[in-house]
Amino acid sequence: MRKKLLSLIPEFQLFKDSLLKNKTIRVWEQALKEGCWTIEDLLEMPFTLLIPDTSVNIIQHTRAVTRCAMKIADVLLEEYKGKVSINKDFLLAGSLLHDVGKLFEYERKSGRFQKSKAGKLLRHPISGAAFANKFEIPQEILHIIAAHSKEGDGQRRTVEAIIVNHADFVNFDALKT
Repeated sequence: MRKKLLSLIPEFQLFKDSLLKNKTIRVWEQALKEGCWTIEDLLEMPFTLLIPDTSVNIIQHTRAVTRCAMKIADVLLEEYKGKVSINKDFLLAGSLLHDVGKLFEYERKSGRFQKSKAGKLLRHPISGAAFANKFEIPQEILHIIAAHSKEGDGQRRTVEAIIVNHADFVNFDALKT
């Protein structure tokens, strides 16, 4: 499974911290296992249920958000040298894990994806952060996962969480038009 996951999401190779890389991959592997999903399911799983019949899957979305977030970080670091500090490995892990909770929020019934019972009780930012916590993911990354969506509105966000929030909504809003 790991080999397939790494081929689907080459951004895992961007980590400088190999321990964090392995923990991040492990979260995905275990979420697949505990959610009873296969790698092939990820290629069919919509990134959102809010856009009916979207053809964009969770892998495409995760990669797009991750790539946007990393480019935003590069621009901020270049333009605001010494004025902004970004932990790029935390940003990378947070981007890659921001929607991992959807593996618990969704279920497939009669071939269609829908909210699961768990998903009706806890949205993916909360379930994803709680799940990632079991793998000793740093608090700063749990914050990114938990705060990347409306659950983070009104609270203080780290710069990494701000970037993932905006990268996520740029991708969502561009596709819902």
